[in-house]
Amino acid sequence: MSEIDEVVYLDALLTPNRSLSPRGFAIIMSVVGVVSFISGMAFLSMGAFPVVGFFGLDALAIYFAFRWSFRHQREQTRITITAKSVHLFHRKADGSERRVELPSGFARVELDEPLEPTSWLRIEHGRTAYVIGRFLTLPERKSLSIAIRAALIQARSERYLA
Repeated sequence: MSEIDEVVYLDALLTPNRSLSPRGFAIIMSVVGVVSFISGMAFLSMGAFPVVGFFGLDALAIYFAFRWSFRHQREQTRITITAKSVHLFHRKADGSERRVELPSGFARVELDEPLEPTSWLRIEHGRTAYVIGRFLTLPERKSLSIAIRAALIQARSERYLA
């Protein structure tokens, strides 16, 4: 069987949950801008002109907090499992990438139980562990660990059928 004909048992792309759509962001920032402007004008009419600048700074801080959050949502991890190997591809939010290939016959999946916020999902090979899906919720980590284990079992069984 050539690499082109290789059966893929799992091909998962993991990305953080998106908290707000671009349209929602525009709506929120419009509301914040209008409220800041109206409140600033109210304080300006009372003679408290320095307060207007603070309302502007608040709106700017909210804008940058959302942009920072959106930048961190660009992180992604791809897991591909075939009979020969487990391919891990991780792109950080800053754009840096890392690729790893492990033999599927010796890769194992570990998830500490009972599930706690520090229970990381790991794919291990020898003494090396790769933490995946840090941004996933606990039930999502559990579900993914079950899916990866099932895919590894199927991939290993193909090696013995040939």
